[in-house]
Amino acid sequence: MKIEWPEIPYAPWRETCSALHLYTQIVGKYRLARTPWINHSWQASLYVNGRGLTTGIVPDGPGGIEVAFDLTDHNLLGSNSDGRTAQLSLAPGTVAGFHARFREMIGTLGGNADFHGLPNELPEPVAFAGDHADRPYDADAVTRFFRASVAVDRVLKRFRTAFLGKVSPVHLFWGSFDLAVTRFSGRRAPLHPGGVPGLPDPITCEAYSHEVSSAGFWPGGGPIDFPAFYSYAYPGPVGFSDAVVAPDAAYFDAALGEFLLPYDEVRRAADPEAELMAFLQSTYDAAARLGDWDRLSLECAVGVPGVPRTL
Repeated sequence: MKIEWPEIPYAPWRETCSALHLYTQIVGKYRLARTPWINHSWQASLYVNGRGLTTGIVPDGPGGIEVAFDLTDHNLLGSNSDGRTAQLSLAPGTVAGFHARFREMIGTLGGNADFHGLPNELPEPVAFAGDHADRPYDADAVTRFFRASVAVDRVLKRFRTAFLGKVSPVHLFWGSFDLAVTRFSGRRAPLHPGGVPGLPDPITCEAYSHEVSSAGFWPGGGPIDFPAFYSYAYPGPVGFSDAVVAPDAAYFDAALGEFLLPYDEVRRAADPEAELMAFLQSTYDAAARLGDWDRLSLECAVGVPGVPRTL
């Protein structure tokens, strides 16, 4: 059976997407506040699971607490390793209301609900506790976004297997609300200038402390009003923007400094997984070739279930 690539046009669920983005920021900031820092802020991100998105286990309370978005039945689920559980519904409402109910849920689970209360990477951010604007919740659109994320997560994880060097997990960064995977050349990068709106410069500089080729998926929002895949390199090697990449629908967006491929071009392809893999591989090839990466040491064949790597 082929995996589903549902329609997820951005405009009809723009406001719901904005609300869900803020809800993931609240949950992500709870994880961030409780989890020891690791390289490139990987300790803060969320992961696709069988029903939505999860923090994984957070070191809080007498053992550990996991918080998961069930984007099929539309609940936020909390569980403590000591057996306690709690949940709250995902429905129309306000960010302030969600924030208050989430803090109460964490307290019920025996955790510490104190965390930074202002959104990141958003223009003119409003404190969660003070955001009383009514927000819709289009459950059908959210479920379709989740199913699209499952399809994307599967391909990004397959792409990840073809690299022996340092590579990130496939994870969702709640600041920019993108599902991403990042490969590293192994060399230090020039100091990043910072200046990302709503993100402290030390975090940005540490995130880009080493050369990267990064790719991922946005549902839309911010600089683009359609769901799309992206790929970029830092530092961008000379000639990267002029590289020929696949498929034909991919293009370099000079304002963003990234290659883009509209999600619908992948969804409508005869073989969506192959279409997306072509984009991921060709944009990485351009970054690694033009950046003079040590490809013989870093690359390998795509992983196959049950087959260990040969040495």
